[in-house]
Amino acid sequence: MRGDSLGRDRWIDYSRASKALLKLEHLLETPPKERMPCMVLHGDSNIGKTLIVAKFQREHPDHFDDVKGVEHRDVVVMQMPATPDQHRFYTALLFVLGAPHSASASLSVLERLARELLRRMAPRMLVVDEVHHLLAGNYREQRASLNLLKFLANDLKFSIVLVGTADAPLALATDPQIISRFTPFEVPRWRESDDLRRLLGAFEPVLPLRKPSDLMQRSIAQFVLSASDGLTGEISRLLNEAAALAITDGTEHITLEHLKHVANADG
Repeated sequence: MRGDSLGRDRWIDYSRASKALLKLEHLLETPPKERMPCMVLHGDSNIGKTLIVAKFQREHPDHFDDVKGVEHRDVVVMQMPATPDQHRFYTALLFVLGAPHSASASLSVLERLARELLRRMAPRMLVVDEVHHLLAGNYREQRASLNLLKFLANDLKFSIVLVGTADAPLALATDPQIISRFTPFEVPRWRESDDLRRLLGAFEPVLPLRKPSDLMQRSIAQFVLSASDGLTGEISRLLNEAAALAITDGTEHITLEHLKHVANADG
């Protein structure tokens, strides 16, 4: 049973993630104005961006106004369609808003419905994940999608946060106005540092092991860094699989040998 908990997503606090959450909170608290501040949260795949967004969304749950009979959603999170197309964008947005609609409806109908719903729900932030998908489109499609994002930010007076891989800033480079409005915030790969050791130390209490593993020791930190390529998601996977191995063999704590066994099994 203890091993079942290892596959679940768990929030592990670390300094860069905390700074990202503070930045998001600042954007959320910005009062409506003509030029709303926005952000692009970027970093390599599996570095932890989606978990940061999920944590922020949990901290700002939807709430229902019993008097007005309206659901309010402070933070709306959606994914950029794999093909950057305005029709697909509004279809994806309406889906996360829970709005029934016809996929064959015209772009103008989808846009009007989405804007009406957003005004009713009164979100203060729209988060668009996988924004690097913009690069899959041609120049015209990229510009149209970026203009759509600017329009929504201006029309509804909320902040927009774009989330994507290291290529995400490149997706915005075709529009100088977008670049000037969206402040970049990078979640970099880990390197050998006190912050990395603190991250490993933060993992230890949440692993269902009966004995301490001393994950902050230098040899373990160096091996985990090398085997994970500095990716938060890979660090989590390595530790979870090593913990499962330690439960199975009865040692009840993670050793360097457990980690090497897991890493060699991947190879």
